Amino acid sequence: MRQLTSLDTQFLAVEDGRVTGHVMTLGIYDPATAPDGQLTAATIENFINQRIHLLAPLRSRLIEVPLSLDLPYWAEDPEFDVTRHVSEHWVATPGDDHMLAELVADIAARPLDRAHPLWEIHVIHGLERGRVAVLFKCNHSLMDGISGTGFFSTLLDPSADGIEIAAGTRPVGQLPTSAEMIARGIGGLVRHPFRMLNSLPKALPHLDLVPSLGVLPGVGTAASLTRQVLRVGGSTGDGKVIGRPAAHAPRTRFNRRVSDRRHYAFASLSVAEVKAIKNHFDVTVNDVVMAIAAGAMRTWLSERGELPARPLVALVPISVRIDDGTSYGNQIGMLVPALPTDEPDAARRLLRVHESLSAAKSRHRAVPATLLQDANHFIPPAIFARAARAMTIVGTSPLMGVSANLLVSNIPGPSEPMFLAGARLDAHYPVGTILHGLGLTIGVMRCNDHLDWGVICDRFEKDDAWSIVSAIQLAQQELVDALPAASQST
Repeated sequence: MRQLTSLDTQFLAVEDGRVTGHVMTLGIYDPATAPDGQLTAATIENFINQRIHLLAPLRSRLIEVPLSLDLPYWAEDPEFDVTRHVSEHWVATPGDDHMLAELVADIAARPLDRAHPLWEIHVIHGLERGRVAVLFKCNHSLMDGISGTGFFSTLLDPSADGIEIAAGTRPVGQLPTSAEMIARGIGGLVRHPFRMLNSLPKALPHLDLVPSLGVLPGVGTAASLTRQVLRVGGSTGDGKVIGRPAAHAPRTRFNRRVSDRRHYAFASLSVAEVKAIKNHFDVTVNDVVMAIAAGAMRTWLSERGELPARPLVALVPISVRIDDGTSYGNQIGMLVPALPTDEPDAARRLLRVHESLSAAKSRHRAVPATLLQDANHFIPPAIFARAARAMTIVGTSPLMGVSANLLVSNIPGPSEPMFLAGARLDAHYPVGTILHGLGLTIGVMRCNDHLDWGVICDRFEKDDAWSIVSAIQLAQQELVDALPAASQST
């Protein structure tokens, strides 16, 4: 068995019937390259069974500790059956992107069954040009972006012919007894004070950089005083003091309690254009991605008369892994950069994004890589779930500040063609999760020669997500228009 970390457990703890802790990816495949010209649920089931010995997360079942005396565990599921996890759907032919997105939003709103391994695959037929969509859904406690990339590198092949996989056997699962789990829970009770004491000096000076805590009254003062006493976290190495976030985010319609319904939309944009923008302005691809998100939010909120005078603030997950992504679970940190939505000029907005991300990275380098996990160690496991849910709801109160307005995630993806059971992957759209107080997530993933954008939000109004995607397309075009003619043609 393998115990979840407190950060892994947080993605389970926030679930309350409206919030779900899973993430998804929507792959669009061309089955014409497959051996029999088809990509079905049966095909995928057989394909996974051939590789299941390499995919430990798919075989792992959640085991709770009685009375929540300690954090839960993953255990090999002795009743694992891949057919329980793969299902087939049809949209009315010819299914367009809007019909597909409606089905994805519906599936996104449904929780996973904790009596089985926490993942599903939905195979969707009826799309235009004979394409097949494969929607992979798993709880975030299983994997983060980097371990998810490792997972897909095992599942996908670099050619339609596939690769030879060495035969193997999966471990024989045996679930622990209640007595064994109670004993583990008692041991956890003994260990918890030591975990908390070990985390205290690492986390306390930086609690104001934990998004869910930084807006609470007194946290900033306590963290500042601790930094002064311990003399930590204040230097960039050149004698300058690292600034903390200057102000909380302005409140928007995304920063309230979410419903149990979702809206989703997606689009593919040119990688070549993004690289031309990056090269001309001497910034990074991620700078361009964040500037596009900032421009989109400015346009979208302005059209509705809701653009705040202050810049929006984003949460940006980043990897703090020390391995190559082969282990599952979560090893992430959070950047909290301002998005200059108050800047009307696209080029200046990009340069301000670059400065904001650079400052956020400097702050991040000054804190422990395990900050999010260390902060969770202050909460006893017995009340962890209630505390996690309470924190998300507290952030929606108009009496409290807003730590961030939206989440923006840039996930690594393949730059060369990849295949699933012989079917070519043509697009790979992220489908994130939303929380109370954080009702909008924008995900980006590289796939071949395009960046695939996925937008998920609470269902505020009809077609909200599609109008945000349109604003994303406009924001990229504004940056392209800011290039000299010679740069646009390269």
